[in-house]
Amino acid sequence: MKNIRNFCIIAHIDHGKSTLADRLLEYTGTVADKDLQAQVLDDMELERERGITIKSHAIQMDYKYENETYKLNLIDTPGHVDFSYEVSRSIAACEGALLVVDATQGIQAQTISNLYMAIDNDLEIIPVLNKMDMDTAMPEEVKDQIMELLGGKREDIIEASGKTGMGVEEILKRIINDVPPPEGDINAPLQAMIFDSVYNSYRGIIAYFKIVNGIIKQGDHVKFFNTEKDYYADEIGVLKLKQQPQKELKAGDVGYIISGIKNSKEVKVGDTITHFDNPCETAIEGFEEVKPMLFAGIYPIDTEDYEDLRYSIEKLQLNDASLTFEPESSLALGFGFRCGFLGLLHMEIVQERLDREFNMNVITTVPNVSYIVKTKKGETIEVHNPSGLPEAGVIDTILEPYIEAQIITKTEYYGQVMKLCLDKRGELKKEHYLSSDRAELTFEMPLSEIVFDFYDKLKSISKGYASFDYQQSEYRPAKLVKLDILVNGETVDALSTLIHEDNAYKFGRKMTDKLKDLIPRQQFAVPIQAAIGSKIIARSTIKAVRKDVTAKCYGGDITRKRKLLEKQKKGKKRMKQIGNVEIPQNAFLAVLKLD
Repeated sequence: MKNIRNFCIIAHIDHGKSTLADRLLEYTGTVADKDLQAQVLDDMELERERGITIKSHAIQMDYKYENETYKLNLIDTPGHVDFSYEVSRSIAACEGALLVVDATQGIQAQTISNLYMAIDNDLEIIPVLNKMDMDTAMPEEVKDQIMELLGGKREDIIEASGKTGMGVEEILKRIINDVPPPEGDINAPLQAMIFDSVYNSYRGIIAYFKIVNGIIKQGDHVKFFNTEKDYYADEIGVLKLKQQPQKELKAGDVGYIISGIKNSKEVKVGDTITHFDNPCETAIEGFEEVKPMLFAGIYPIDTEDYEDLRYSIEKLQLNDASLTFEPESSLALGFGFRCGFLGLLHMEIVQERLDREFNMNVITTVPNVSYIVKTKKGETIEVHNPSGLPEAGVIDTILEPYIEAQIITKTEYYGQVMKLCLDKRGELKKEHYLSSDRAELTFEMPLSEIVFDFYDKLKSISKGYASFDYQQSEYRPAKLVKLDILVNGETVDALSTLIHEDNAYKFGRKMTDKLKDLIPRQQFAVPIQAAIGSKIIARSTIKAVRKDVTAKCYGGDITRKRKLLEKQKKGKKRMKQIGNVEIPQNAFLAVLKLD
C-alpha cells in the first residue's frame, strides 16, 4: 500500500485540468502514442464537442521513481458549478488533490469552492500554476492570490503548462512525496466504497470502487451493504485506458467490479461492498446525498414512449448520480417524469444525452425550484411543480429557497455585477478585495432568480471574467403568485410558473408576446392570456388565417358580400369552440430563453 497514491485534479472550468491529465498520462506511458488525442479522458462525444468535462474519469498510471514503481490513481473532475456533486464523489475516493489555477485568469469562484471541499475531506493540496507558456500569464500576481488562499511556502507552487508538458515531472514527484498513501487494513473484513457506476448493454452494471479495508478476489461472494443484495464478482480489475482484469485487489486500490447486475436500483453510489460470509460491521461514511437545485418535467413527445423513457432515465441515472426523478402527469403533455437537476447546464446535458445515447425525443417544461407551503390548517407541503400548489384561500405563507452566492469579478465590472444582483432581489452580505483589481462579493439571493439566465447575463456583462459559485442556505417567506398561461381559454399547465408578485406582469407580458410568435396561426383567432387566479394580466391574439370568401363577387349588391362574410363568421365561431391548438416543442423551450 505504501506505493499507492490516489489523487484528483480540481479547478475552475477551463483552467486546463483535462489537458494536464493528458500530459501526466503521456509522461507515465499510460497512453500509447497511437491512442493519444486531446482530452483523452473525456470519452463522451458531448464532452469533446463542448470542450467541458461532465463526468469524473478515473485511470491508473504506473510511474517509476527512485527504483520503485508507484501506482498512481488519477481522477479528473469537472469544473462547472453544476457538476460539483461529481467533484465531491471524486474527493471522497482520494487522499490528495492537484489544485490547478490558470496563470492568465487567477483564482475563480469554483477554485475556492472545490478547494474548501477538498480541505473538509483532509486532502493534501498541491497548488499548480497552469498555462505558464501563455504570453498573458501573470505568475507573480496569481501566486500572491494562491498564497493568500492556501498559505504555505511560495516555492511550493509548481509552475506548469498542460500544453508543453512543463512541470509535469515535478508534479509527479510531489504527488509521490507529499500525498499520503491510503490507510487501511488488508486483514480486516472487506470494505469498498462505490464512487461511480456505468451501464454496459452486454455486461450489465459496472461499479467503480475504492477499497478501504480488506481484499477482494475474482469469484468472491460479495454483498452490497445498503441494498443488502448479494452477487458473485465475475470480474474485477483496474482502470487503465481500458479495463484490465486482475485476480485480486487490496486495500488502497481503485478498481471496478462486474457481477451481471441488470437492475439499476441495486447499485447506489456511496454504497459499501463487503464479503457475504464475513461482512464488515458498518458502512463507509462521508458520502452526502445529492440535493437537486431545480426541477423540470421531462415528457416523451409520443406518449407510447413513456416506458422507454423510464428505462433511459434509469440507465442515465447510473452514470449521473445527481439526477433524481419521479413519475408525474400533465393535462397538456400526458405522462412523464419530474426530474431534479443541479442547474440549467445539467438539465441541458441530460436532455442532450437522452437524445444521443437513447434516441429519446423529449419535451422539457419550465424549470422551477422547490417551495415550502404552509397552509392555514398548519400543514407543511413541499411543492416541486406549480400545478401542485394548493388553492390560494388555503395558503398561509410560501417559503422559497435562498442561496449564498460568491462572485469574483474585476473591479471595472463591479457596478454592473452589483446592479444585476440587486435586480434579482439580492442582498449584499460582504465584499472583499482579493487584489487591487479583483473583488469577491457575497450575496444572498432567491434561487428562483438565478435559475433562468443569471449565469449568462453575468458572463456577458463581465466579458467572461466574473466567476460564480453558490450554496443553498435557507428558506424564507416570499410574496409569490402562480402565473397561468391560457391558450384559447384553456390553461396549459406545463407553462405555469411560480413567480414573485413584482415580476409577474412583466413576465406574463413577455410570455404572451413570445408565444404569439411561436404558435402557428389557425383558421380562427387564438387568444393567449397570462392570468393570476381569475385575473387576466396580459393578452396577445394570434390572428386567424383568412380565406377571401368575397373574391368571387366581382360586382352586384353589397348584401351578397355581407351574406358570405356572415356565413364565414359563424363557421369561425363554431370552429373556435371545437378547435384544438397544438403547441410546438420550441414554445416550451423559448420560455427558458426569455431575455
